[in-house]
Amino acid sequence: MQQKEGQPRLISAMRDAFSLPDLRQRLLFTFGILVAFRFLVHVPLPGVDLAALKEFFDQNALLGMLDLFSGGAMRNFSIAAMGVYPYITSSIIMQLLVPVIPSLQAISQQGESGQRRINRITHFLAVPLAALQAYSQLALLTSQSVIARPDGLTTLTIIMSMTAGTILLVWLGELITERGIGNGISIIIFAGIVASLAESTARIGLAFQENPIGTIVFGILGAVTLVLIVVFIEAHRRIPVQYARSTFRAGRMYRQSGSTYIPLRVNTAGMIPLIFAIAMMQLPQLIASYFMNPQAPNFWDGLYRAFDASAGLPQGLLYWGLYFLLVFGFTFFYTMVIFEQMSLPRTLQQQGGFVPGVRPGKSTSDYLNAIIKRLTFGGAMFLAIVAVMPFLARIVTGVSVLTISSTAILIAVGVALDTMKQLESQLTMRRYDGFLK
Repeated sequence: MQQKEGQPRLISAMRDAFSLPDLRQRLLFTFGILVAFRFLVHVPLPGVDLAALKEFFDQNALLGMLDLFSGGAMRNFSIAAMGVYPYITSSIIMQLLVPVIPSLQAISQQGESGQRRINRITHFLAVPLAALQAYSQLALLTSQSVIARPDGLTTLTIIMSMTAGTILLVWLGELITERGIGNGISIIIFAGIVASLAESTARIGLAFQENPIGTIVFGILGAVTLVLIVVFIEAHRRIPVQYARSTFRAGRMYRQSGSTYIPLRVNTAGMIPLIFAIAMMQLPQLIASYFMNPQAPNFWDGLYRAFDASAGLPQGLLYWGLYFLLVFGFTFFYTMVIFEQMSLPRTLQQQGGFVPGVRPGKSTSDYLNAIIKRLTFGGAMFLAIVAVMPFLARIVTGVSVLTISSTAILIAVGVALDTMKQLESQLTMRRYDGFLK
């Protein structure tokens, strides 16, 4: 179906999507699951002083950013306060363990059944991780007098409720993947980020009244960051590959050749290094919170303040400098792990493919490794700069009311592009115009 003259392409594509019964059903199912998720965000746990909790989150920039990803669930201390992050942590751990543990590696090579077993192990691992994270959040808020110290039964109830909330969200996300549009886990995170836009808009208005020039510069930096994120997410290098095949026709053997390419992405690691780094930077404050003494400040009070993400110069240099290095290092490490699991040189050799001018086998492996290392350096530098963008923007503009959650922008843009590509493919198969041309 062709676009009507004078009608915006996005509106035309959306109309075409809703005109298809199966695609409309998938879209409505996805919206329904997201509505259920937003209801869960507002189901509170017992014994919480919401006013004290809000003040605590306003004073802690790192927790404020984690609350942004949960769509306000952490600020409400609801049963969905942890979101799907324990499951994401479990997935990352399994991705790192599979290539180094022979038994897991053997399971992963068993095709679809092996992948189902790996997914089952990932789900089982997410349960204790969710319980540990729930206890850590409860202990942190209790130590800050945000929550009255609960008894044993109340503590167990809160931990079980938060763990069940995480597993429920994972189940809802998998329902979206199976019956809806896009990757369900990513879409739930995306919905949490989008739900916080109203509060961010209100803060922009407040900041503009106090510092109009700085707020405008802040907005320009945000727009530039958004453009760079889109460019780097889509950027890749095409490695030309040729295939030589033999076919037997009419009693004779014929040699056929074809060419294609391997797209090596600049940002292969995606947002995983940022999640790793956030978890590592949160750990010192979490440990220090158990031993702090506000009446008589000690070493742990100093450590807690040293890892305060909202601090300016020069105190903030320690936190943001370590954050930059961790993101950079994790990007290299994670990309190399993923690239080794792909086994591109072996796959090419098995399929009769070769890179023009490069011998198959070790030469191809060395050639591809050299390219991926150079690409990863650019991707790692990009992710590290994105990670510290809030600190740089605050220094340049002097606006402290706002924080550019560039990590949130990266996640939101990546999920939006992936979902639109899936809708594009669905429409293209039915010969409708898509979104992205």
